[in-house]
Amino acid sequence: MNDAAEKKLALSHMWIAFGAFLIASFMGAYQVLERSGFLPLIESTPVYFASVSSHGVLMAYVLTIFFVPGFGYYTATTSLNQPVWNIKLAWAGFGVSLLGTVMAAIPLLTGSASVLYTFYPPIQAHSLFYVGATLLIAGSWVWCVIMIVMMQQWKQANPGQPVPLAMFATVSNAFLWLWTSVGVAAEVLFQIIPWAFGWMDTVDPGLARTLFAWTLHPIVYFWLIPAYTAFYVFVPKQAGSYILSDELARVSFIVLVVFSLPIGFHHLYMDPEQAKGWKLLHGVGTFVVTLPTLLTGFAVIASLEIAGRLRGGKGLFGWIGALPWRNPMVLSMILGLLMLVLGGFGGIVNASYAMNAMIHNTAWVPGHFHLIFAGTTLIMYFAIAYYFWPILTGKPLFSQNMALLQLWTWFIGMIVLTTPWHILGLLGQPRRISSVQYNSPLTLAWDTFELAMIVGGLIMLGSACLFVYNLAKTQLNPAAEAYTGKVEYAEPIYPVTHLPEFLNDFKIWNWVIAVFMLISFGYPILQFFFMDTFESSAWGY
Repeated sequence: MNDAAEKKLALSHMWIAFGAFLIASFMGAYQVLERSGFLPLIESTPVYFASVSSHGVLMAYVLTIFFVPGFGYYTATTSLNQPVWNIKLAWAGFGVSLLGTVMAAIPLLTGSASVLYTFYPPIQAHSLFYVGATLLIAGSWVWCVIMIVMMQQWKQANPGQPVPLAMFATVSNAFLWLWTSVGVAAEVLFQIIPWAFGWMDTVDPGLARTLFAWTLHPIVYFWLIPAYTAFYVFVPKQAGSYILSDELARVSFIVLVVFSLPIGFHHLYMDPEQAKGWKLLHGVGTFVVTLPTLLTGFAVIASLEIAGRLRGGKGLFGWIGALPWRNPMVLSMILGLLMLVLGGFGGIVNASYAMNAMIHNTAWVPGHFHLIFAGTTLIMYFAIAYYFWPILTGKPLFSQNMALLQLWTWFIGMIVLTTPWHILGLLGQPRRISSVQYNSPLTLAWDTFELAMIVGGLIMLGSACLFVYNLAKTQLNPAAEAYTGKVEYAEPIYPVTHLPEFLNDFKIWNWVIAVFMLISFGYPILQFFFMDTFESSAWGY
């Protein structure tokens, strides 16, 4: 199969993603410098919040909405050994998302959309921002449709055969994204855009936050599923091992999708609109969604142990030292799993009502989600890029040593950055502020932690530059020899020849999701139409 067109499609998506990532990294470094208060000459509250909003949108939406389809398109075509269905439609989706990105960037960078990546009303951005964000998401729906169609085409051509695990995971993410983006799409289309254009005088912030909660937590798993996919299908092969269990992996992805969607009210624990019973239901669901992560951790660590012992590792822990630590995919998985453990602990705290009350709206919260997103998720995006880039460009990676240095510095920088956040959160430092006034014994005690955050942020900025530089040098190196490697997927220890349909398709699981979503969000949303709630006019921009 000649996959030149698919390679171009994947590369285009990933370059937009990593371009957004690099810009956002510079903004992140600026933010820790200003927030610290150590450089008063550059303090500017409007610039700070414009930067924070742009940083969040570029990382959470632009990076992921371009990377995930780019990764998905090439994973689909290589795992199924078939071309992308309707590649012109795929390019159209890319164009719509890119147009939306440009439209949203204009008000963001000019300070007319400083509403953070959550854009909670009644703070209002320029209408162009909302239209652009809508187009960005709408373009990604094209990818979802193409993935679903490709899986069904493959199943029709291969009746009774198990769908390749990499494709099964990719399609699970497509369904997850279709379901979870409904919440934010409904908020923007029926509330925010009419309000921003002046067609409505007021907006109901409680309803808006409830609809956004529909999206706010499951989107984390939209970011994470490519990382989990790499855990299962790339890491074992690169380590010289096997997938512990194909069936267990499929169960993990199914549980992840089914139970990550009908939750989200742990983000609304302190909001008065929803009753405590609904918050309890969502809180229990949040703990359930830890199960697929525990299964994944068990499975991939077992795969690594097999690899270590096959490589001669002896004793209880000797297999760890025998692992190929100089392989970027293996190293990224190990470092990513360490950050997932730390970030997951913080997530348990966030999901627990009493402890959430202690750390709500404090620096603990960005510490937690940076470990999950910028930590585990992004380090696996780096690993995927290092693995895919030689294949997509036809040139060997410019520098393996630079890649290893970049991964270690990203991990070290992340730990140095997020540890003070967690400590400061426990000490009561609020999040989402542009500076801290160091005029009391309490805030003066935060100085050391603020300084550590600067160090961590600058280390991560250097790491981000190394990453993009390595990719650019790989693609633009005219003297490089041709690279002819192909994507290699890990095989399970025990080959799977037959699977029950509920482990090979998503029909039944979409019905289960529909029931769960109706139970979890039906009444909490409908109540806004049957009771008097407070509506607010815009706070302006």
